[in-house]
Amino acid sequence: MTWLKASNGRTRSILAFSFLSVYILSFLFEGQILYSLLERHGVSSSAYIGLAMGAHFLGLFSCGFFCKTGQRAKQVMFIGMGVPLLTLIPFFFAPSLLWKLGVVLGGYASGAAIGAWGHFLKAFTPQEERLKTCADVLITSNVLMLLVNVLTCRISPFWGLTVTLLCLGLGIFCTWTLSLETTAKGGVATGTAKQDLRGVLLLLCVFIAILTINSGLMYQVVNPAFDHLGPLTDWYWAIPYVVALFILRNLPTQAHSRMLYVGMGMMVGSFVGFMLLGRNPLDYIMIDTLMLAACGIFDLFWWSILGEMLDYTNNPSQVFGLGLSANVLGVFGGGLIGTLALWTGRITAEITVLALIVVCITLAFLPLLNRRLVVLLKSHAYLAVYDTMDANVKRTMNYEQKALDPLTEREQEVLEEILAGKSNREVAATLHITESTVKTHARNIYSKFAVHSRAELISTLLKGED
Repeated sequence: MTWLKASNGRTRSILAFSFLSVYILSFLFEGQILYSLLERHGVSSSAYIGLAMGAHFLGLFSCGFFCKTGQRAKQVMFIGMGVPLLTLIPFFFAPSLLWKLGVVLGGYASGAAIGAWGHFLKAFTPQEERLKTCADVLITSNVLMLLVNVLTCRISPFWGLTVTLLCLGLGIFCTWTLSLETTAKGGVATGTAKQDLRGVLLLLCVFIAILTINSGLMYQVVNPAFDHLGPLTDWYWAIPYVVALFILRNLPTQAHSRMLYVGMGMMVGSFVGFMLLGRNPLDYIMIDTLMLAACGIFDLFWWSILGEMLDYTNNPSQVFGLGLSANVLGVFGGGLIGTLALWTGRITAEITVLALIVVCITLAFLPLLNRRLVVLLKSHAYLAVYDTMDANVKRTMNYEQKALDPLTEREQEVLEEILAGKSNREVAATLHITESTVKTHARNIYSKFAVHSRAELISTLLKGED
């Protein structure tokens, strides 16, 4: 019965997120509803898209500062769906100042709500299942988005608006049925875990921001090049993304560890295809399949990494929000570059070269990121290669972690006394601190070297020096 209750909570949290995402994907974030409405009234889309993405980024980036408890996360989710619901109403009428105000308020509120959902992910999904939950929310969100986009493009944008309003109402209902009391039962972050997490999260955010420049190029340059295909692009666009996520969700754990490199190859192939192929339906299917499948691989990688990081923090919304804000930042940057390329007429070869440079940078960056992630998240599916590493390689990686995340001055002093063979009481007397403080420093040292005892620490250091 307890399992059923948890499963239902997990399902409802997935639905709450997915219904909110319909608004973000179909309207706010390069959505067909907003584009169709602006085109109908002869209004330029650039200002609206810029305002929407900027506000959404700020919502994601800042939500962790005020969304620190499960109860507050639930309130932010309510507001994050209620505000967009209200601000969509003016779009049934002629353009006015309320349109721009609506995308700003809706963008910020929905961004904060997405970050707040980190509390829901931590509360309702066990750590080992978070990759599947992340795949489920991405799949469900994009299937719903595809349906709304087809309604918008084939019938009327007002049908898309109506369905989006309905989805936001359903999202509010799903959120109302959930209780986040379980959040308090999650893992509690120690000082060392927080320090490790900050460094790894920063590296991950840089990686995400750089790689998603290519997503911005896709939105601004690649997709518009196939607008003349009409219905095909309306319904096919996100299908490779959904299929890739479904396959990854059901892959054996050990098969995930090389998928990032597969995704990099697919991304390279898609941009080379964009440069060399034509603009007919078959060309579009080949390019879009490679590009969107690669995006599915990348998105599930960093979403699931962020999901597992939640057990190393007392503020899930901050980790989740910061990680996804890097995604928006990268897309926004790629969009600006793509716009500049369009203005200067540099659309094919130059864009392809830029996309390949982005891939090369991320490939060079990946080993460092992987090394830090493996030390922090040894059990993650994408990092399962750790389990098959030779013991000496593991020991070397853990030893290298000291250089990447050095001991504090006091921890270095405690380590020197430990290596001199002194007991905790003797260390305390030598350094004029309490025995309890010595134990705290020792635990931090063990964590940084990924060991569990003095004997293991000494063995690791001695072998690392061989």
